[in-house]
Amino acid sequence: MTDEYFMNLALELAKQGEGQTGSNPLVGAVVVKDSQVVGMGAHLKYGEAHAEVHAIQMAGHHAEGAVIYVTLEPCSHYGKTPPCAELIIRSGLKRVVIATEDPNPLVSGKGVQMLRSAGIEVITGVLKEQAEEVNERFMHFMRTGLPFVTLKAATSLDGKTATMTGDSKWITSEEARLDVHTYRKNHQSILVGVGTIKKDDPSLTCRLPGVSKQPVRVVLDTKLTIPLQSKIIHDQAAPTWIFTTSKAKLEAIRYLENHGVTVTVLETETISVREVLQQLAKNKITSVFVEGGSTVHASFINEELYQQLIIYLAPKLIGGLHSPTAVSGEGFQLMKDVPLLQFSTITKAGPDLKIIAKPIEE
Repeated sequence: MTDEYFMNLALELAKQGEGQTGSNPLVGAVVVKDSQVVGMGAHLKYGEAHAEVHAIQMAGHHAEGAVIYVTLEPCSHYGKTPPCAELIIRSGLKRVVIATEDPNPLVSGKGVQMLRSAGIEVITGVLKEQAEEVNERFMHFMRTGLPFVTLKAATSLDGKTATMTGDSKWITSEEARLDVHTYRKNHQSILVGVGTIKKDDPSLTCRLPGVSKQPVRVVLDTKLTIPLQSKIIHDQAAPTWIFTTSKAKLEAIRYLENHGVTVTVLETETISVREVLQQLAKNKITSVFVEGGSTVHASFINEELYQQLIIYLAPKLIGGLHSPTAVSGEGFQLMKDVPLLQFSTITKAGPDLKIIAKPIEE
């Protein structure tokens, strides 16, 4: 069996930690001796043992002289857990196969160097592209210092998000709405504008079973006019962070903070989504799931601050000159200025189409 075969197994294991590792990457590890798997592991929860630890513990004495396949470069520093590179050396493994190096400055290249200095054979780049995709949110955060942003919208075939009266329940199917919760689970935060709160009073939580930690609920509210009876203020189901401006009234700020809401006042009269992302990054939020509304979507698109767009397209025609669309604002005046995306995947969610598109990198 090939290195690719065992690395693919490690990548499947890595995916088991989706939505549970916080700001840490998804990692899978497989220990192989005499072409037989003797240990497997995944990083399943933030602050708990890394994939290599689980795999080596399962292998036991069989780790001596074996090969370990790891989807991300083993850490070489002390964090929540001891360095995995040191454990690999102590365990007597003779060969380490790594899919991709870790872009984290604390780790990048140092884990590989530590292993090679100990006389262990190290191979890198096996299924690198697949490994980068599994950890695209983590990779983006480490390389740019900003969270990975996913824009999500549900529209009719003619691009409408509601009728002219504002009725939007439901454009898409139950299957599509359930699929959205997988993205809520896999992102550290959900972001909306205050208009969405006023219109729908949503809970903005992930309702899939077995979710150990809810994403942070982020609201952009320029004048801090959020209804004070809103669910996200009182339900205690997840942390709520509101970004506002110098236009906010002090009484509203105090009320919200007294109810456990984190209020960040930007020293401007308008909200810059870039500044919001920078503030989120400082709080170790590595991914943001933007659920609207149309003005918020326009802000991220105009600033080119998004990494993927997910559209659930229902087989319905709403029509209407004044029916809302997924993206509002002034729009682009010339086609040459319009951002070009490429379709990543096109699948079905119940009767609806699910389209994932990503900006083309220049």
